[in-house]
Amino acid sequence: MKQHKRFAGFCKRNRHILYIVPWIIGFLCFQALPMLYSLLCGFTDFHLFRGITKIGLMQYQRILTDAEVLRAIGITLLYTGLVVPLKILTALFIACLLNRSMKGIRVFRTLYYLPSILGGSIAASILWKALFRDHGFINQILSLLHLPEIAWLAEPNAALWVIILLRVWEFGSPMVLLLAALEQIPTSLIEAARLDGAGAISIFFRIRLPMISPVLFYTTMIQLCAALQEFNAPFVITDGGPRGSTTLISLLLYRSAFTEYQMGYASAMAWVLFLLTTVLVGVFLLTRNRLVFYQEEGGGI
Repeated sequence: MKQHKRFAGFCKRNRHILYIVPWIIGFLCFQALPMLYSLLCGFTDFHLFRGITKIGLMQYQRILTDAEVLRAIGITLLYTGLVVPLKILTALFIACLLNRSMKGIRVFRTLYYLPSILGGSIAASILWKALFRDHGFINQILSLLHLPEIAWLAEPNAALWVIILLRVWEFGSPMVLLLAALEQIPTSLIEAARLDGAGAISIFFRIRLPMISPVLFYTTMIQLCAALQEFNAPFVITDGGPRGSTTLISLLLYRSAFTEYQMGYASAMAWVLFLLTTVLVGVFLLTRNRLVFYQEEGGGI
């Protein structure tokens, strides 16, 4: 009876901790333990059917000398460097257009957000592939305009842009965050700037952009992490082709694990991707004080 009362008292005093117990259990079972297991597998030659025969750094040495992996890392960095700024700039432009009071503005905001709901699905990638195929809708439009058709999915340079355009089309999520940030800017600042003779461009760069810079920084960092882990679009649209021009590191990782069953090599590549993401995010965070304006701290960009 006393033990029961002690347990009840403990639960009552620490009920705020008990609320997160389901999350802690889920995190340990489905994230922490699998990550630890993959870290250990990365130091072995673990094959799904042959098991483990060697232990050491051979997988990481193989990555550093594997031209295919190094090329995939380069393509991943190129893809990230193109898609992130284009997506953020598009989201910021649309957010500025929607940051006004007009009849039916909520309908427009909903319509602009729809691509983000649909774009991440496999069905959207299949539709995108159909649009850009040899005799697809995009090439039909080019023919009507008397422009030469483009082999979007057969040309290495064009194929990567097909995937980039799909992800830029999904600007809804960062747009919503940036729009919310724009709406939080005090109108008194805008009105005071206009009374002082500031134009729209000056107001944007000297007031709006600094005021939304924390949210802009956050959305850019989130999009950076998402781009480095891109998988669905290249897998469905091009399957890494043509000639490996859209083979991102995540796609190569998938092939190693589920086509060649080299779990040790795939685990090592996963941790290389994790370290690459960590380094880029770390560098990005080091520039925060220079890029982000915090009104309370008097910082600037």
